[in-house]
Amino acid sequence: MIKITDQCNVVVNKWLNVKPDYLNHGTISGNKFRKLKYNLIEARRLGKDTLLTFGGAYSNHISAVAAAGTEFGFKTIGVIRGEELENNHEDNATLIFAKRCGMQLKFITREAYRSKSSEDFLNSLKEEFGDCYFLPEGGTNGLAVKGCEEILTEHDASFDYICCAVGTGGTISGLINSSFPHQKIIGFPALKGGFLNEEIHKFATKDNWTLIDDYHFGGYAKINHELVGFINSFKSEYDIPLDPIYTGKMMYGIFDLMKRGYFPEGSKILAIHTGGLQGIDGMNLKLEQRQLPLLVK
Repeated sequence: MIKITDQCNVVVNKWLNVKPDYLNHGTISGNKFRKLKYNLIEARRLGKDTLLTFGGAYSNHISAVAAAGTEFGFKTIGVIRGEELENNHEDNATLIFAKRCGMQLKFITREAYRSKSSEDFLNSLKEEFGDCYFLPEGGTNGLAVKGCEEILTEHDASFDYICCAVGTGGTISGLINSSFPHQKIIGFPALKGGFLNEEIHKFATKDNWTLIDDYHFGGYAKINHELVGFINSFKSEYDIPLDPIYTGKMMYGIFDLMKRGYFPEGSKILAIHTGGLQGIDGMNLKLEQRQLPLLVK
């Protein structure tokens, strides 16, 4: 049912390789396919025909669940943060794609969205939509972590450091669990806030990891001229596209840390490219409005 194709690591320089996990699927790529793999199998086992999940207007997870529904025969429902978007999302590539895939969108206020995990709110969704298979925001749960444990293979054992972007903590937890004894896992959070440590501790089975909070550029989906320039230069030099929310910030952080001498001489670093490239179109609309240079796809 679910097949993920492994891709060869790309050499960037003598220290750094990139694992292009975003190439594992055409529309449900990177860590999103990893997170969905065992959840889709479980939904099928339970006889559920509808997936219900949560996300913001530019969510990679919303896009991936919608695409997975089309490919694997599930109905999909997306609970979207921001009721003002209901009649004002004609320029939003993520939501247009989700609707094109057949996803039913339910727009709610930001206040209501903060209660998305409460029992009362979940029960109200069950009453409205019936017996759905619920996926959390960002897709992180135990089955998602199990899928992310498969990102690293025996071919990655030679690396000393494994780097990844961090959103909800599921991907880094999988990497931690499957890492080799000598490896250290470094996470680059895409948003501000200290809650991630607690989330990762729920799923991680080792303590060989750290989060570096210096490269979120002001918070989730925040971006500036310098980051745009870095992402475009990286694409030009290495022919690897980066997204502005996650992988662009991670890669900027890795290069900055290398310049600062964070990694011991001779270290071998593997950066996990987790995808998220669908978000470029939405960000370019914002950049155009701010009269900033656009991101190269």
